[in-house]
Amino acid sequence: MTIFKLCMLTGLALISSMGAAAQAVTPVQTMLGDAPSVPKNIVIMIGDGMGPAYTSAYRYYKDNPDTQEIEQTVFDRLLVGTSSTYPARVSGYVTDSAASATALATGVKSYNGAISVDINKQPVPTIMEKAKLLGLATGVAVTSQINHATPAAFLSHNESRKNYDELALSYLGTDTDVMLGGGQRYFPANLIEKFEAKGYQYLADFNQLNTVTKGKVIGLFADVQLPWAIDDQGSHKLSIMTAKALELLSQNDQGFVLLVEGSLIDWAGHNNDIATAMGEMEEFANAIEVVEQYIRKNNDTLMVVTADHNTGGLSIGANGEYKWDTSIIRGVQASPDVIAKDALIDGDWLTRVTLNLGFEPNEDEQSQLTLARMQGKEVMTTAIKQLIDSRSNTGWTTVGHTGVDVQVFATGPAASLFAGYQDNTDIANKLMSLLPKVKSQPNK
Repeated sequence: MTIFKLCMLTGLALISSMGAAAQAVTPVQTMLGDAPSVPKNIVIMIGDGMGPAYTSAYRYYKDNPDTQEIEQTVFDRLLVGTSSTYPARVSGYVTDSAASATALATGVKSYNGAISVDINKQPVPTIMEKAKLLGLATGVAVTSQINHATPAAFLSHNESRKNYDELALSYLGTDTDVMLGGGQRYFPANLIEKFEAKGYQYLADFNQLNTVTKGKVIGLFADVQLPWAIDDQGSHKLSIMTAKALELLSQNDQGFVLLVEGSLIDWAGHNNDIATAMGEMEEFANAIEVVEQYIRKNNDTLMVVTADHNTGGLSIGANGEYKWDTSIIRGVQASPDVIAKDALIDGDWLTRVTLNLGFEPNEDEQSQLTLARMQGKEVMTTAIKQLIDSRSNTGWTTVGHTGVDVQVFATGPAASLFAGYQDNTDIANKLMSLLPKVKSQPNK
């Protein structure tokens, strides 16, 4: 960073220390030593739905209330720029995950619902496909099903994100080295047999992941989505999948491109569920730090982190009050969905709800919960979310997406390319420009 010294002897003149050292360098980049100018490996990390309010909320959620300082998070440390997210003109200003992932994977704007096809529904090459042609390894690690919109746009092509079965089948032809996440529902036994015939190791048990030390792998650890992090505390599934993907992909001497998605941040946002959203943010932050540690040991690796869009219109503070109570959110011990399910079981349900919430509802709140319980699990879940919002003073504007710009975070070789404002297509084009120009010959 350019250093300015105040020269008191000559008034308020500023003298800058100029020279080669004047180029802006982040603290993390400084620790990388003499890193190459172009990365060998690229890690793309997407916090699905993670608009700016989410990273700010996470900072306050993680803040130590016993200190005067508000501590920085990994997002504060790695922030370099912003990105617009709008889709092709035909879909207006507010994108869905498919159109945004298409932009991030191909550098081309398309309509909402498109999986790496243009507005005429013609396939557009993805960064993963280009990397494969150049001899690099590729992989995805996500908390949704692996054939959900974001990973699908990096690996395949389809006119609709909803064609889950077609997308699952198409993965056979991608030659992707590592695919980790959920989605057993979309990969029947006969399809898995075809993957195994192509040399893939198939895992349905997360505990088997540590047994894989080399080769191609497809790991499907849930019927659809992985468990909410708040209900699966201590398991760190996204972080472990990320570490395993790095371990396997790094065995390719030519380099690799890895996509990691904190998919369920978005799903919690759609649910207007602040406690679950913060649990997903924490696990995504943990996964970023896994990659950050990898980069400290492998300074030829670039990490770029962003969001595909903002979800839910999260508001830190609401109802005209200037406050946001993170102690309420930190005290919640399970997702509202799990708390509601448990509340429907006979017995002293209110005591169990109180323990899971981490605070005791007052008389009015107890009456509202009792009425909601009589109407079933869905109504009870909504009542619990609204109670947490009311107590913490959390606001939401929608159960859908919004059109605000999102943040961009980066470290490693060429991280400075992503500084300042850019469009999501710019991110893709910059990343693709960093791929090798020709296929390298493998070392013998």
